[in-house]
Amino acid sequence: MKQPSSQKPRKQRKWRQNAPLHRRRKMVVSTLSRELREKYNRRSLPVRKGDKVKIIRGEFKEGGGEITRLDPKNYKIYIEGINIKKSDGTDVERAIDPSNVMITDLYMEDKKRREILERKIR
Repeated sequence: MKQPSSQKPRKQRKWRQNAPLHRRRKMVVSTLSRELREKYNRRSLPVRKGDKVKIIRGEFKEGGGEITRLDPKNYKIYIEGINIKKSDGTDVERAIDPSNVMITDLYMEDKKRREILERKIR
């Protein structure tokens, strides 16, 4: 699937909706905290399971924790401790949009991720 060349919002939305999973993975992106931004010379980065984030928008603002699960199909992330109660009383993880969180600590065990960050520093 080719990168869209049209600037029309309708076509942009359609392209995102029909994007393959390997492209969606790169679109699940969050901003970096000020310290990380200065350290790695980047503004944002695709989120990964294990990253620590702070929620900056929405009903769970000021909350945060570690990312437990990614859902590239729906462009959502799940954060440890962010739950809602269903009407029958059971707790369910709440999906959060990655644009509403800020990465405060990176999971650096991933070799490929380290290479990506070091490439930008040089």
